[in-house]
Amino acid sequence: MSSIVSASLPRRAVLAGLSSLGALALAGCATTASPPPVVPAGPVRHAVPPDVLAMYAARPEEDYPVPAADIAMIDPLYWRQEIDNPTGQAAGSVVVDTTSFFLYWTMPNGRAMRYGVGLGRAGFEWSGEGHIAYKRKWPVWTPPREMVDRQPELEIYRNGQPPGLLNALGARALYIHQGNRDTLYRVHGTMDVATIGKAVSSGCVRLLFQDVMDLYERVPSGSPILVI
Repeated sequence: MSSIVSASLPRRAVLAGLSSLGALALAGCATTASPPPVVPAGPVRHAVPPDVLAMYAARPEEDYPVPAADIAMIDPLYWRQEIDNPTGQAAGSVVVDTTSFFLYWTMPNGRAMRYGVGLGRAGFEWSGEGHIAYKRKWPVWTPPREMVDRQPELEIYRNGQPPGLLNALGARALYIHQGNRDTLYRVHGTMDVATIGKAVSSGCVRLLFQDVMDLYERVPSGSPILVI
């Protein structure tokens, strides 16, 4: 019960008061007293199996030591897992399903590795076919000129944001090109677990650090990417 009862009241009076309130509630009666405050529910936390905890454990060996991801905050649907390939694409392809917030790396024998992702908010989405032109570990992030113009606070990074945990691209980045043209969209890392399964970024495909590091090791430069 959220009401605070004064310690100075006799115990019998307190119990009688509680009993009366219970009777009123059961009878559906209205009273002139103010209703108790509604306490917002806390974020849902999921039980995490040991094998999943291991996948998202800290990575102290990295150039910038990566903390463990609070994977309990994410719907288990978005935890990394190997599944039957649902994409219809041949092995060796990156497929981003924007309706389900999944990225797939297609593998031999009809299998795929599936990752939960965060995507671009309305007005910044990108879709189409391209390829992963190249990849970078702990990349420098240089915001597009148009982004700096929209967000003047990014002026300090006009010539590049140094690598590190707080870098906008995170621990790894895969650069999407169409032909010889840089689309300016990336598959990259984030430590913000709250963005997975949501459309919040400025167009890029975001994976947790542990997931983008796993993907980085699987995907060769030149691999096709399909964003649908």
